[in-house]
Amino acid sequence: MALRESVYEMVLHNKGSMNMKIIKVVDDEEKKKITRALLESLPEWFGIVEAREEYILDSVGKDFFCAMEKDKVVGFLYLKQTGKDTVELAVMGVLKEYHRKGIGRALFEYTKESIKESGYSFIQVKTVKMGMYEDYISLGFKEFEVLYTLWDENNPCQIYVMAV
Repeated sequence: MALRESVYEMVLHNKGSMNMKIIKVVDDEEKKKITRALLESLPEWFGIVEAREEYILDSVGKDFFCAMEKDKVVGFLYLKQTGKDTVELAVMGVLKEYHRKGIGRALFEYTKESIKESGYSFIQVKTVKMGMYEDYISLGFKEFEVLYTLWDENNPCQIYVMAV
């Protein structure tokens, strides 16, 4: 998927040996297209159609960043304000063939700087119960709370937090 220059702002480029850049997407229709394309390519994690459609619609109006290799979108994330001082990493996805190449970390690190510049003090992320995804710990998040009934009893929600 290629983006037209008018719908994004260049914010960073070159991640290691890959010719990767991170951009901030400002056009809401492009946000929805990117979210749909990436989440549909990751059915192991985003296979519940209703939840996936909610993520797609919720991307509108959010701070939205994506990683690109040449003209191909390979990953994205967007933020949702949850309080005066707090934002949530609402959703993040990286194409499966690009996993474990530092793209998610690069997206997060750039986004963390953007969060600081915006004056927020904390970032949180909600994911499946502790032990399923240790990647958030490696980024510097701390375990905050497990909610057993937010989604359902078979799918407990782990909340991680970080001061920025």
